[in-house]
Amino acid sequence: MRGFRYRVISLGILLIEMCSMVLLAQQGGRRRRGFETTDRKGVPVWDVDKKFSKDVFTFVRIKYASWGRGGWYVDYRDSELNFSLRLQQLTTLKVNPEPIVLELTDPQLFDYPFIYIIEPGSLMFSPEEVVALRRYLLNGGFLMVDDFWGDEQYENFHSQIRRVFPDREPTELPLEHEIFHCVYDLKEKPQLPSIGHAQWGRSTGEIWERTPDGSDNSIPHYRAIRDDAGRIMVFICHNTDLGDGWEQEAEDPWYFEEFSVKKAYPLGINIVTYAMTH
Repeated sequence: MRGFRYRVISLGILLIEMCSMVLLAQQGGRRRRGFETTDRKGVPVWDVDKKFSKDVFTFVRIKYASWGRGGWYVDYRDSELNFSLRLQQLTTLKVNPEPIVLELTDPQLFDYPFIYIIEPGSLMFSPEEVVALRRYLLNGGFLMVDDFWGDEQYENFHSQIRRVFPDREPTELPLEHEIFHCVYDLKEKPQLPSIGHAQWGRSTGEIWERTPDGSDNSIPHYRAIRDDAGRIMVFICHNTDLGDGWEQEAEDPWYFEEFSVKKAYPLGINIVTYAMTH
């Protein structure tokens, strides 16, 4: 796939300073020094070498149809702006400061090796999207799915992804899998709540979101769909919300340090590293 050529380049340039999260915690939310700021809700922008404009990592959010609450636009676009900034700051990977939104049927999809779907609890794929997503993933693409809670929301997504891969069942990843250790060595499968749930959990111990179906949402699940070679094509983050850890980093110093610095960014960087090197 012509747009995936810089995955090979990334093997040599995706070097992480392991002390970077300590420095990030010390600086607080949204470091601005050394970057030019624009009208991006305070998120800085940086220059991209025009000679390598096609060889930068671009965060791609997928636009989709849905029948219920939430939708493709949740956390848009603070989440990906902040994550792109931190990926640029904390690694030597060159990152596009402007994330984009695409539909699965857009021909440009095949120019980007990483795509992101949020809140798929009421997602509906069209027949054309099913075909396009299957082709994209089997040809080397990587899909991260994030921010949905409870059994009903999972069952909806499961029914839709089964249309894409009726013969490939999502399986739970053990903590020992490399995606939890390839850059930052995570000691647990992190659960990321919104600020409100995190603050509630400081006194109650309950940081997970409740859902109307009464599910036990206290355990985060990280499931994967693999290709025939064992590569993860779809990484499913269920009963957790990494996007809030990125989006809401500047809203509360305690939340930033405890959830953004320690959980959301380390796992996010691990996921991108895996996607770009496999």
